[in-house]
Amino acid sequence: MQIYNTLTRKKEELVPMTAGHMGIYACGPTVYNYIHIGNARPICAFDVLRRYLKYRGYTVTYVQNFTDVDDKIIKKANEEGTTAAEIAKRYIAEYKTDAHGLNVMDADVHPTVTSCMDLIIDIVKKLVDSGHAYAAANGDVYFRTSSFPEYGKLSGQPIEELQAGARIDINDGKEEPLDFAVWKAAKPGEPYWESPWGKGRPGWHIECSCISMKHLGEYVDIHCGGVDNIFPHHTNEIAQSESFLGHEWCKYWFHVNHLNDRAGKMSKSKGAILTVSVLQEKGYNPLAYRFFCLQSHYRKPLEFSFDALDNAVAAYNKLAKRVAELKDEGTVDEAAFDDFKQKFTEAVSNDLNTSMAITIVYDMLKAGISDKTKLALVEDFEKVLDLGLMESGKALLDGAASVDSDLEAFINQKISERAAAKKAKDFATADAIREELLTKGVAIKDTREGVKWELV
Repeated sequence: MQIYNTLTRKKEELVPMTAGHMGIYACGPTVYNYIHIGNARPICAFDVLRRYLKYRGYTVTYVQNFTDVDDKIIKKANEEGTTAAEIAKRYIAEYKTDAHGLNVMDADVHPTVTSCMDLIIDIVKKLVDSGHAYAAANGDVYFRTSSFPEYGKLSGQPIEELQAGARIDINDGKEEPLDFAVWKAAKPGEPYWESPWGKGRPGWHIECSCISMKHLGEYVDIHCGGVDNIFPHHTNEIAQSESFLGHEWCKYWFHVNHLNDRAGKMSKSKGAILTVSVLQEKGYNPLAYRFFCLQSHYRKPLEFSFDALDNAVAAYNKLAKRVAELKDEGTVDEAAFDDFKQKFTEAVSNDLNTSMAITIVYDMLKAGISDKTKLALVEDFEKVLDLGLMESGKALLDGAASVDSDLEAFINQKISERAAAKKAKDFATADAIREELLTKGVAIKDTREGVKWELV
């Protein structure tokens, strides 16, 4: 298998450091809110990568953290009059609900920052003792970036260029603008832990280094994240980890590009976000959203709109129903099975090309081979894609069979009202009707042949 390695900026053969085993670390969410659909895109890509490696016979240890102490969590707790621990517990549970809806498997280990505090303090102390970090007068501890000559190698930017774009606050106690906190002095009302530098808590970057070392050891095969993590988060992880260890820490860096809407990258900091939960409340199957993500290559930006999602939903439903209509009859054509399996494997092995893999699913369903062979191939491919095609298809077919005349009349009436609203340029009413139908489990789509509808 070849994957694109951000560190070398080229596709490389994926070779594990221990034969037959892959250790993967993925940056998990800061649990102060629901995950939005932009967060869900990389989560789905990481899941497919992990599934495919297992499909190819590797044993995989997959570690994904939860950041359960952070400025945003503390702020949320203060606003609600509760504790940071309670906020984190709530949104860890919400994350798992949403992830399971997307068919994303739980990690082998889901460590929290607070469960690794002793190790974090120990590593920070050793960084200070070795001169790679220093305690400032304000109680913070900073990593000394000048002590790591390769700082910036992940982003391909030399330290001089990064310094030119950095700034230093007068009161933060840094020696240099690029120095970053590995330990932060506690402010009044914040949770804290005792340390050699006083009461405090970890900086953001140090947590991932320590958690990965605790659960994967001194070496990581693949580190996953979004492209926005390249600098500063992953850049700082490399600096502190390799300074502490004295050797290269992670071999491959796997980064997923942004989900954008018309305003740019989807981000919680912008305020209004579309969460996975809200998407489901609007009547969308989370697995259709997984399909929407996997139709695009993970390294390409993906633009979200409801029109684009509706198109993906229509394609997903059509594909799922086609799979559910297959008859479990006849025999498996072993030669055809092997041929399509090889094509599928070649696609996914080429830098996780899920878009091509889905195309091969379509090609296989169109091929002149037995339904029994097609069912066997779907079952095989779903070990990697896990789009829930059979289950969703059966539900759609059962739903279509149960549509009564009253519901059909209601749908047609609403479509007529929506057409009148659009003709009058009353787009708010037209959108409201569309939303109303979705709450009833009915998705509509404007086509050249008119408005089409289906149960979702």
